[in-house]
Amino acid sequence: MKFKILTNTLKITGVAAMLLTGQSCQDVLKEEVVSNIGNDYINTTKGFEDAVKAAYSTLRYYYGTQQGLTMSEYGTDIYATGADGGYKGFHFYDAQLNPTVDYLANTWDELYKGINTCNAVIGRAPNVTGISDAVKKIRVAEAKFLRAHYYYILHQQWGPVDLRLTETLVPTKETKRATDAEIYAAIIKDLTDAVADLEPKAQSSEYGRATKPAAETLLARVYLTKAYSSSKAADDFSKAAALCKNVTTAYGYKLLDDFASVFDENNQINSEIVFAVQYTADPLSNLTNNIAAANGGNNLHLFFGMQYDVQPGMKRDVFYGRPFKRLRPTSYLLNTVFADRTNDSRYKKTFRDTWLSNNPGTFNAASFDDSKTKVTFAAGDTAIFIPGVEWTKAQRAAKKYQVLVPSAYTEALFPTLQKFFDTKRPDLTYEPGSRDYFVFRLADVYLMLAEASLQSGNVADAVTAINAVRYRAGWPGKKDAMLVQAKDMNLELIMEERARELAGEQVRWLDLKRWGVLIDRVKKYNPQAAVNIKDFHVNRPIPQTQIDRSAKGQDGKSVFTQNPGY
Repeated sequence: MKFKILTNTLKITGVAAMLLTGQSCQDVLKEEVVSNIGNDYINTTKGFEDAVKAAYSTLRYYYGTQQGLTMSEYGTDIYATGADGGYKGFHFYDAQLNPTVDYLANTWDELYKGINTCNAVIGRAPNVTGISDAVKKIRVAEAKFLRAHYYYILHQQWGPVDLRLTETLVPTKETKRATDAEIYAAIIKDLTDAVADLEPKAQSSEYGRATKPAAETLLARVYLTKAYSSSKAADDFSKAAALCKNVTTAYGYKLLDDFASVFDENNQINSEIVFAVQYTADPLSNLTNNIAAANGGNNLHLFFGMQYDVQPGMKRDVFYGRPFKRLRPTSYLLNTVFADRTNDSRYKKTFRDTWLSNNPGTFNAASFDDSKTKVTFAAGDTAIFIPGVEWTKAQRAAKKYQVLVPSAYTEALFPTLQKFFDTKRPDLTYEPGSRDYFVFRLADVYLMLAEASLQSGNVADAVTAINAVRYRAGWPGKKDAMLVQAKDMNLELIMEERARELAGEQVRWLDLKRWGVLIDRVKKYNPQAAVNIKDFHVNRPIPQTQIDRSAKGQDGKSVFTQNPGY
């Protein structure tokens, strides 16, 4: 039974929220439009259940969307900008990144809507009848997991924010910024409660609901983040390690044998997925609270593609995708992180390097390969190949197809991340995708375990954890060559390993911030932003809408202050 989204609109304390419902994977989704729901609806048995389901919908605004991707992969050491698209201030760290950017305001508002829905669930639960205490305890634990999740994103993106742990029933201008310590304390308390009360199994009977290992994973990430902060405690790393070790051993999760199979769109519910955000093929069901901004669906398939569709022998189709050309890999990602392609399969399995002709014919001019002036393709012939290394002009001339070598990479032509392609879209222009978004998967947990173990002085456990991921990634017959030893273990290895394993998976900006290396690594590996980035860019600008709608002090200025530098 899988968690789904309906077209119902639930208004909780002035917050519009989409409803989620659990149903069998084989069942047909039944659409039911519900409008004009009163504020007391949540106090009913069904209303309470619907409110819990509605609290999940905010995840769909951030995960698997352009706005979430922009705030998590732009402006890092592993991705540069492509030829098209906006919001490049997030990458360049220039004047385009300012308090009036709608992605900032929309994300801020959406997260607080989710938080307020969680607050309503938690606060009203004691007075709801018709639900057993056991089920009610789990639903409140789900709300606490989600509230902690939303505050974690807010805090990591913006620094200290307004900490609201009770339901906001009417509009208010009374706001203030909590301290880092207060926010960490609130998140950790919520997650500790959630760990105690959520279902202690790998997946809920309604796939997509939070479970104990999902809460343990998020709590581990919070401790790991806190351990590098000014609020750190001596045991943060060891607590993170213990939680990660439990997730990797206690619930039956297992790394798939083949790295590529993790992203098989026909095998989304697999033994490696700890927590996933649910999407469907139904356009109404995919909508979030903020419909206009989110567009609906997991649309990450759009943003990593190169401009294959205007090349000789090619035209746009559903299989190769609609290339928005938003992000292209940096030289650091391609040449350093993925330098080992003899033993490690992940370069080949992460990037698409071959396009077969879907537009056969003879073309009088090649596009980017100067070794040939005419090319002819039958349907299914190789039309484009990216070897990943330089070939001489003679080597390229010996091939019937165009060869794209690194010296010819541009903002429009580059190796294409293929993790998120969605061939189930109904036509070649369709933007929403139906793939689930994997928020936590086992390989990520192993890499967090390696980091927490290393930083707490347990090098042996760090080696074991990182080698689990590296061994899986090895080519057949090359797996033993992937294993590292204690002498190899350091934070730089973990930084590169997380880039190899998790490229494009909405974690890199937060990783760099956690490690305290965002500024240094952008200067070193992101030449587009090296001149602009400053120390204050570790936090985003507070949305101007938040500052404007907060109370004014005696000096006439908003009591909700802007982050330094903006």
